[in-house]
Amino acid sequence: MVAAMWIRSTMAYRASFALTLVTSFCVTFFDFVVILLMFGQVRGLGGFSFAEVAFLYGTTGTAFGIADLTMGSLQRMGRRIRDGSLDVFLLRPAPLLAQVAADKFAVRRFGRVLQGLLVLVWSLVLLRGEVAWSWGKVLMVPGMVACGAVIFMAVMVLGASALFWLQDAAEVTNSFTYGGNTLLQYPPTVFAQDLVKGVVYVVPLAFVNWLPALYVLGRPAPAGVPSWAAFAAPPVALVCCGAAALAWRAGVRSYRSTGS
Repeated sequence: MVAAMWIRSTMAYRASFALTLVTSFCVTFFDFVVILLMFGQVRGLGGFSFAEVAFLYGTTGTAFGIADLTMGSLQRMGRRIRDGSLDVFLLRPAPLLAQVAADKFAVRRFGRVLQGLLVLVWSLVLLRGEVAWSWGKVLMVPGMVACGAVIFMAVMVLGASALFWLQDAAEVTNSFTYGGNTLLQYPPTVFAQDLVKGVVYVVPLAFVNWLPALYVLGRPAPAGVPSWAAFAAPPVALVCCGAAALAWRAGVRSYRSTGS
């Protein structure tokens, strides 16, 4: 209901909404323009072709866009905790997380989802003759996007939970969400092995697209990572959700309102 209210408010000014949606689409597209310019000078990146890098970009871009559309408003948690406006949400007979996520729901963020989805479809067209497709690989594509979105959402909730104690640390969360999205747009072969292992075993962002995408593209898993990890995205997403739920519950219990 809260999200619907903000959508109606946004659609009251249709021209403004159209402009912000197009602007959001164009701003996020510039990330892909960098890749286009890069491949204008090289034939491959870390052993990956343009179509393969576009596939990585499209999968993580779509997954992160969905997470940002649904949970992007959690970035305001720090300010709400500082000024005590979170108390208003606590008085309502509805789940706190759902209220905070739906508050100031920004439909313009759909531009990021659309842009990532277009690149993903384009990459699949380019990969049509390069990948030995099977039903497992076909089903892996929507599965990795869905699981990737859930993992990004869980990371956003974990970051918002930390703001109950560190009100001014929103940019730390962004380093794992926006920064993680940028990281996953490029092949794992261009990064140090320690970094790759970090996003597999510490902050499991590699399960968003790196590991499942390597299976789809017929490439081996990174050194030290078992091949079956490509199929572990669903249980990893569930574990991330469980950790996020515990952190959120602990944060809400520790909340003591503002001191002003």
